[in-house]
Amino acid sequence: MTISMYSASVPVFVKLLSNTLKWLDKAEQHAEAKKFDTSVYLGLRLAPDMLPFTRQIQIASDAAKGCVARLAGIENPKWEDKEASLAELRERISKTIAFVQSVTPAQIDGSEQRAIEIPTRAGEPLRFDGETYLKHYALANFNFHLSMTYALLRHAGVDLGKKDFLGG
Repeated sequence: MTISMYSASVPVFVKLLSNTLKWLDKAEQHAEAKKFDTSVYLGLRLAPDMLPFTRQIQIASDAAKGCVARLAGIENPKWEDKEASLAELRERISKTIAFVQSVTPAQIDGSEQRAIEIPTRAGEPLRFDGETYLKHYALANFNFHLSMTYALLRHAGVDLGKKDFLGG
């Protein structure tokens, strides 16, 4: 039995984004217990040249919705990157989950050979077939930014563990 493009994408994005919502709940509880404003999380970085916490979530969101849209051959929704609170980040994640879930297996399955182009700042786009894009670019990019989100919260003292990342 082969794994479908849909089953290798949508359920993965939904599960990990849903887990991220739980991380934000724990972050909020941590801030409340330690008596600091949750806005402290928004600018967290592990290194000076690293994108901050808020951008990590925005990019993970963009990676999920962009992947699904490209594989389905539909318009990728464009959202402003203006989230300025945990509540707004939660809303973005929830909106991403809703979009990803709105795409059906019939729209994605069979996209293994679909030509995918990713614009770059350098001008020449990255080019993939659908399967290579999913397996070697989109999922890796998505997981990288969620891993950074997780690491930033752990670094800030939020009580998260591997089980929180993987989910139940």
